[in-house]
Amino acid sequence: MDDSNERRLEPGRELSRRDLVRSGVTTGVALAVGTLSASPLQAQAESSPAKAAHMCEYEDASVKELQASMQIGRQTARSLAEAYLDRIRAVDGELHSIIEVNPEALDIADALDRERRERGQRGPLHGIPVVLKDNIATADRMETTAGSLALLGAKPPRDASLVERLRAAGAVILGKTNLSEWANYRGAQSSSGWSARGGQCRNPYALDRSPCGSSSGSAVAVSANLAALAVGTETDGSIVCPSSICGIVGIKPTVGLISRAGIVPIAHSQDTAGPMARTVADAAVLLSVLAGADTGDPATADAAANAAPDYTKFLDPHGLKGARIGVARARVTGSSPEADAVFAAALRELAGLGAELVDPTDIPHLGEYDEAERDVLAHEFKADIAAYLREWAPTAAVRTLADLIAFNEKNRDAEMRFFGQERFVYAETRGPLTDPAYLKALETCRRLSRTEGLDAVLAAQRLDAIVAPTKGPAWVIDLVNGDHSFGGSSRPAAVSGYPSITVPAGSSFGLPVGITFMGRAWSEATLIRLAYAFERGSRHRQPPRMLPTAQL
Repeated sequence: MDDSNERRLEPGRELSRRDLVRSGVTTGVALAVGTLSASPLQAQAESSPAKAAHMCEYEDASVKELQASMQIGRQTARSLAEAYLDRIRAVDGELHSIIEVNPEALDIADALDRERRERGQRGPLHGIPVVLKDNIATADRMETTAGSLALLGAKPPRDASLVERLRAAGAVILGKTNLSEWANYRGAQSSSGWSARGGQCRNPYALDRSPCGSSSGSAVAVSANLAALAVGTETDGSIVCPSSICGIVGIKPTVGLISRAGIVPIAHSQDTAGPMARTVADAAVLLSVLAGADTGDPATADAAANAAPDYTKFLDPHGLKGARIGVARARVTGSSPEADAVFAAALRELAGLGAELVDPTDIPHLGEYDEAERDVLAHEFKADIAAYLREWAPTAAVRTLADLIAFNEKNRDAEMRFFGQERFVYAETRGPLTDPAYLKALETCRRLSRTEGLDAVLAAQRLDAIVAPTKGPAWVIDLVNGDHSFGGSSRPAAVSGYPSITVPAGSSFGLPVGITFMGRAWSEATLIRLAYAFERGSRHRQPPRMLPTAQL
């Protein structure tokens, strides 16, 4: 959840095992940290990004290119995994995007290389390195903590459903990524990308700037070429915001297209996982693997009828010709002149690529359901986190939201040095999911965001999609005051549960700015077609240089 606000560790400072013990974290947790300190690779990391020059050959390499290299024997799954791991060691000490590497990654790669030799390629992800946000359960030697010390050592009994799909498709799970702790649903004055376990994640375009959140590490890792692909999660802005600010593509799918079973939740009415990649084509490859029905998540019941077997079939370079696209302005422009300037240029490019723009096409009721969304998330988090802890963290000492609140208070120096847990406390005061206040808020959200919102305007204007600026450029990290970002268009798609995709559209002072296409439920194919045509016709993606500060 982006709702960007969160405080953090001092720049460059990592949370050590000694810090944990001093702060009063229980002996078991402190020992569990051991080699899993806030940035576990920092001790091995070389200080200069120039030391990673050996990866230049693969900078921004696509999944298709990596597969071609393995097919002709130039590379193997192992050599690719080794190259990305070397780059992580070389540069992630400055970025803090990887919370943990998979100690089994090279063994997995070796097995996949043997399989390729003996039986051929499984599919488009065979041997491709992928990283996962650290709120996605894996039943291996890695942790699943949502960035919190409270879940260290609480091993999930099995892989999350989407992880099972990735493994079946031949992906090499390279590691877990840092995030805004608890997906940015803990405190009101947070700093995006900070977690007690992972420290402060940093923007690869300017290291003193925010990566946004909560899928911060996933965006940074992909942008900085530490992995080919990443999986993030979103409740409201947590995929599209960091993707936009870190210069990559992010898809927030229709809720129910991808199973949430095994993902640390915020709220089941809005939560979803989604692909994060450097190109629309790569995001489409990953979405094709992730999408599908799962008995472990009832929300996916309609996915079998609505998921496309292969989203890469919609990668049409001429996909904008004749497309009718609404231009959102009210309440999504006007707060960031820099984003507005990029958006204006992007609109000219869209028109030049053949789109018919309906300008303006304001989204009805935007801003009228903010409080209702807050109440829905609070009620659902209280219920959903307890259910997750029962099923997916059965050995954890914490069993309820009240337990988490108590843990944070007991370990205040480590967990709440920079910001508090106001959202946790508020959610704990909420009633059950039968509470009339919750049911009324949920009905308000669905009616205003869907029936009288996106559904109404898309039908009335006969639109294929609506376009808006995703977010303003990255702001300076501020551990004292928390996030101070401007603008954002994630809420309509987030609250409705409908899909959106962000794609690079330009930059301001060297900081990326993206645009978002949003549409009807299950319209991922249309959005991919539009975004791909824009990407191919504009080519705004520029690899990051990890500068100390923005180009002012």
